[in-house]
Amino acid sequence: MGGELGNLKTDIRGVITTKLSPFEQKAFKGLISHGVPNSIKRTASNLPFIVPPMIVGYLVYDWAVHAHHESLRKNPADFANDK
Repeated sequence: MGGELGNLKTDIRGVITTKLSPFEQKAFKGLISHGVPNSIKRTASNLPFIVPPMIVGYLVYDWAVHAHHESLRKNPADFANDK
């Protein structure tokens, strides 16, 4: 490509380089007008993949808690013949 290592040519034909000073950039341009709607859209597009496993997980957890509480209770039929 031209030049030696560490001293490359900067005037290569057909290559155009431009620079913008960091002080001229607007870092938060469009954050509210484009960023928030884009975030909402991306979150909404992922909800079908996130919500069903969460619902299944909650139902399994609720079933396990209910089954645990039932296993802690005494069966009244075991004590029917006691005096």
